[in-house]
Amino acid sequence: MGVNKTLSELRDAIDELDEQLLTLFNKRAELAKDVATVKLADGEGGDFYRPDREASVLRRVKSKNPGPLKGEHVAKIYRELMSACLALEKPLTVAFLGPSGTFTQEAALKHFGHAVNTLETVTIADIFHEVENGEAHYGVVPVENSTEGVISHTLDLFINSPLQICGEVALRIHHHLLSSAESLADIKVVYSHQQSLGQCRQWLMANMLNIETVAVSSNAEAARLAKEHSNAAAIAGEVAAELYGLNKLASHIEDELDNTTRFLVIGQQLVSASGDDKTSMMISTKNVAGALQSVLAPFAYAGISLNKIESRPSRQGAWEYVFFVDIDGHQQDEKVAAVLHELLPNVNVLKVLGSYPKAVI
Repeated sequence: MGVNKTLSELRDAIDELDEQLLTLFNKRAELAKDVATVKLADGEGGDFYRPDREASVLRRVKSKNPGPLKGEHVAKIYRELMSACLALEKPLTVAFLGPSGTFTQEAALKHFGHAVNTLETVTIADIFHEVENGEAHYGVVPVENSTEGVISHTLDLFINSPLQICGEVALRIHHHLLSSAESLADIKVVYSHQQSLGQCRQWLMANMLNIETVAVSSNAEAARLAKEHSNAAAIAGEVAAELYGLNKLASHIEDELDNTTRFLVIGQQLVSASGDDKTSMMISTKNVAGALQSVLAPFAYAGISLNKIESRPSRQGAWEYVFFVDIDGHQQDEKVAAVLHELLPNVNVLKVLGSYPKAVI
C-alpha cells in the first residue's frame, strides 16, 4: 500500500485513521456509560468491574488480531481503553504495597490500567485491611516468585480473611543496581527487599561479595535510601530508577532470565466463569494416615489439573497444616463443583479462596 505514496500522503492517512480511532474510542466510552445506566436501572449498584468480562474481551482481541501488531501489545491497548471506560462508570481504588515505584504497583497498573486510583500501603497485611474495610475496591498482593518460591506471609493472611481472589497478574521482573554514585567501586551497602536479594544472589556473590546487603520493606524504599546515601545502592526496577532519579550501575542482574512474580487481585466480589479460569482453595485435612491422598485423588479421577499445592502451619495446633491448592477450572463448573462436594466429608476445613480468570497478559 505504502510503496506508491509519498511520506506526506502516508502521514495524512495516519492522521485520518487517528481521527477515526478517536471517534470509535469515544463511541465505546458512550456505550460503557450506557451499560452503567442499565445496571443501575436493574438494581446492580455494585460491581461495574467484571474481571470475567474483561478477560474474555482481551482473549478475543488477541485471538482475532491479524497483525502486524503483537497480540500482547493489542491486549495492553485494550486494557487501557477498558480502564478509561470503567473510570467513567465508577473509578476504582486499588491498594498496593508502597511506596510508589514497587513491582506491586506496576502489577496493579498492568492489571487495571492507569485510569484507577492507587492507594499506597506499608505492608501486605495493610492491603487486606484496606480492602476489607472498604477503603479500596481491590488490592494486589505478591504470592510467589519463579526463583524464590511462595511468599508465605500472603498465604497466611488468607487463612482468616473473608476476601476473595478475583484475578491474577504475572509480571516479568527485571532488577537493576541503582545508585546516585557513578561507579560500583563507590558502593558500600546494597538495599533491597529480601525476595529481590534472593533473586540476585548469584550476581551479588560474583560482583559484590564483600559488600553489605540490607533487607528493607520494599524495593522502592531501597531506592529512596540509595537516593539519600551517596555510598548506597538499591536493587529495584525501571520505575524506581526513573522515580528517584538514580543511575543504573548494572542492568538485568536477576539470576534467572525468566524471573516472574505472580500477584493476586483480592476483593469482595465473586467472579463469574470466563471460560479459562483457576480456582484457589485452602484445605485442612484430618490427622489420619493418607488424608492428603484422599484430598488429591478426586481431582485426578475427575481429570482436573492441579497447578500448585503449598503447605502452611495452621496455627491451631502443633504439626497441623493447611494446604493451599490451585486447580484448573471454576468452582461453578460441574466437574469442579462435584469434586468439592466429594471432599467435604474428608477434610476439617475447605475454603474456596476464589475462582478467577487466568492471567491474559
